[in-house]
Amino acid sequence: MKTVLSIIIGSIMICSCETTPSKQADAATKNPIEGTWKLVSSTTIKGNDSTFIDFTKGQEMIKMINDSHFAFLRHDTNQGNDSANIIFGAGGGTYTLSGDKYNELLQYCNDRGWEGHNFSFTVELSGDTLLQKGVEKLEKENIDQFIIEKYVRVK
Repeated sequence: MKTVLSIIIGSIMICSCETTPSKQADAATKNPIEGTWKLVSSTTIKGNDSTFIDFTKGQEMIKMINDSHFAFLRHDTNQGNDSANIIFGAGGGTYTLSGDKYNELLQYCNDRGWEGHNFSFTVELSGDTLLQKGVEKLEKENIDQFIIEKYVRVK
């Protein structure tokens, strides 16, 4: 009787166990650019002019990427103490990634002229560094520029 009862209890325990995917399986299927990224530097090239911004001084920007959406937040580090130099920017939307081709549809932006536009980039991931390069072109805003952004993963 004890043997039969042990077999029944063991069978119930085995059948009631929920299987969960391992962390390794999750990591293998997870998009490698998902996560939170801090912008370190940005280079903007317009015609023959090039502008480099060091995002480690005076301002910060992060970009968050999940399985279907991205969002970015940018602000100055003055904490409101210098109203002449207040910086704030935010936006987000959906994206697709195929190999190194990264395309954003900017659906929300504090600068409304950017909303509703698609931007195509090439991304390169090396360790905890993400390099994003591509053209930003908005005819109505008179913007036609090539950008190179360097991000580091936030841990």
